[in-house]
Amino acid sequence: MMLRVLYFARLRERFGLAEENVDLAGATATATAADLVAQLRARGGAWAEELAAGRAFRVAVNQDIVMLDAVLPEHAEVAIFPPVTGG
Repeated sequence: MMLRVLYFARLRERFGLAEENVDLAGATATATAADLVAQLRARGGAWAEELAAGRAFRVAVNQDIVMLDAVLPEHAEVAIFPPVTGG
């Protein structure tokens, strides 16, 4: 399953890229955002640190914020970003 993955703010800085195409290995029709995060985390280093359980980040699929159990459609745009605060 091919996905377009976008990174924002500190994640873009830590990973050294703003976006990439990711082939979600072994994906089925029920692959979730958690599956994608697990695959990215398995890269180790900054990926494992920033996407670790307990770290604050959000995921959006096709510009809708979702929970990690959200099913990913083929060719989805997935954004991963830290929580945003404002005033």
